Amino acid sequence: MKFGIDRLLENRSLLTELEGRRVALVAHPASVTADLTHSLDALVGAGVNVTSAFGPQHGLKGDKQDNMVESADEFDPVYGIPVFSLYGEVRRPTARMMESADVFLFDLQDLGCRIYTFVTTLLYLLEEAAKEGKSVWVLDRPNPAGRPVEGTMLVPGQESFVGAAPMPMRHGLTMGEMGHWFARHFGLDVDYRVVAMEGWQPDGEGKGWPTSRVWVNPSPNAANVNMARCYAGTVMLEGTTLSEGRGTTRPLEVLFGAPDIDAKAVLAEMHALAPEWCTGAALRECWFEPTFHKHSGSLCNALMLHAEGPFYAHDAFRPWRLQALAFKAIRRLYADYDLWRDFPYEYELDRLAIDVINGGPSLREWVDDAEAAPGDLDALASHDEAAWIADVREHLLY
Repeated sequence: MKFGIDRLLENRSLLTELEGRRVALVAHPASVTADLTHSLDALVGAGVNVTSAFGPQHGLKGDKQDNMVESADEFDPVYGIPVFSLYGEVRRPTARMMESADVFLFDLQDLGCRIYTFVTTLLYLLEEAAKEGKSVWVLDRPNPAGRPVEGTMLVPGQESFVGAAPMPMRHGLTMGEMGHWFARHFGLDVDYRVVAMEGWQPDGEGKGWPTSRVWVNPSPNAANVNMARCYAGTVMLEGTTLSEGRGTTRPLEVLFGAPDIDAKAVLAEMHALAPEWCTGAALRECWFEPTFHKHSGSLCNALMLHAEGPFYAHDAFRPWRLQALAFKAIRRLYADYDLWRDFPYEYELDRLAIDVINGGPSLREWVDDAEAAPGDLDALASHDEAAWIADVREHLLY
């Protein structure tokens, strides 16, 4: 099983196409080869003329912990090339940045979720490459969540840095496939290529993430495959007053944590409301005390989510619905609970964070409507999921 970077390095004809051209690398800590050599070192070692590098959210080094913690431009101390930040003064590459290379190699490990900002970074890069006449090659990597699609579609007009285009929360594509969809959807006249993986079976062993490859955090809180599978649901906690587990060793692997909520009671209410949404993974009551972030220093009762080992059923697990159900259960048990967090989220100042995350208000409205039933949300999401699957089918490479 080979990732795009490994196939590029072993393919003499592809490397020959890069000869005499200035090359930029878009990378983060998980941009590594099969032997865990960072892609920047591997490309330079292969004789590629790398003239610049770009870091996305959390930085090229992956050292920035939280959202809206920016990275500055710098120079690489080993190679002396500029390292441009795409999560600092700008999030879209400038003309000056684009002038630094002729070919842009995009080698970011994604989580298969609309809100994970690397997918937006890819769109912005493609748009600027189309303007400047540059080439973009995606060195493809697995979608660790696999092919399942889930969630309502982003509503036009609700675009943001965590919502690049009308797609559901869990999109089921690799970055290489997504680039093809972006080019078609936005009508981009761009020199685009995918260096495809070899041997990746999205529904085979590992159910998205190949068991032959170790996991390297693409961002500080993406610590393992369990988190990657849960993320399309648990990321919604960022728009609430509930803890997503930041400040613990297992962030974004809990359905919630709070000092004033009875986790067992919430779980019982979830099973009473929509037991079919609780399948595909194990839910376990736990306790934690965050060392930073929400509820720092307070003992929180929580539900830990295990989409792993013998508890994981790939085709049954629906994290977006599961997280929505947890919100609904909390609202039913604690009608006046201050659930929705009102603060600037990914540079959006005029919308509630939960609406920015979901690409519209429908989920929040469903949670807050005492008369709305699980079937109502399921009908909305099922329609959008079917439309997305039909729309992207022609772009599937694996």
